[in-house]
Amino acid sequence: MTRTIPTAMTIAGSDSGGGAGIQADLKTFAALGVYGTSAITAITAQNTLGVTAIHEVPTHLLTAQIEAIVTDIGADAVKTGMLSSSAIIETVVEAVRRWHLAPLVVDPVVVAKGGDRLLREDAVEALRTRLLPLATVVTPNAWEAEVLTGVQVHTVKDARRAAKAIASMGPRSVVVKGGHLEGEAIDTFYDGSHFREYRAERVPTKNTHGTGCTFASAIAAGLAKGLPLGEAIGLAKEYVTRALRASLDIGSGHGPLDHFSMLRRRRAARP
Repeated sequence: MTRTIPTAMTIAGSDSGGGAGIQADLKTFAALGVYGTSAITAITAQNTLGVTAIHEVPTHLLTAQIEAIVTDIGADAVKTGMLSSSAIIETVVEAVRRWHLAPLVVDPVVVAKGGDRLLREDAVEALRTRLLPLATVVTPNAWEAEVLTGVQVHTVKDARRAAKAIASMGPRSVVVKGGHLEGEAIDTFYDGSHFREYRAERVPTKNTHGTGCTFASAIAAGLAKGLPLGEAIGLAKEYVTRALRASLDIGSGHGPLDHFSMLRRRRAARP
């Protein structure tokens, strides 16, 4: 007996340490009941301490990966992550337009958890003007929002200003994540006319590697399952908070979230 399952595609970089990038995305899709596929934009040598090397995938191979997925498996939702150069961004834009890829969640990855730059300076403008106008939702953290807009984000009020500025670039909606702000973890959502705040307690852990990737891919998973955007964001907020509470002490730096903490709890609860 066969069954259908929602599908989601991640277009992002590979994290050899397994905590972020396509590895985090595919774990998130699987944990949330979505079949995940991936088009790799770059290969990174990376662990919990930082990024030591990056090799970009040739654009023709990126195009071929996306085409292979959409012409056979399809994608009920798409999430982008590390798009390190303007050439890669343009390749993704062409694919999104050609294959009408939507809904589209854009995580504007600028730096890795350890501070390593993952987006070239000359690619920022391509991200702003070419990809963001195609997005269903853009999910920057405070630093990424500042890079995109020039607005320093230290408070929720700042996050609202940055969200409005990013929305003016063309995406349907924006979530400015509050993980880098002081106090309660408040994500600020703006749909072009109204604001909504998603709140959770701040989890005291250094093991936060892959948080942004996981949040964006969880939104994509919810959209792939047919949830309205507001519900998909709420699902993502809850999922990331649970995964942070159960984060894994792996490596000597910023360890990863536990993407399968729900499954471990269910298994432990069995008689």
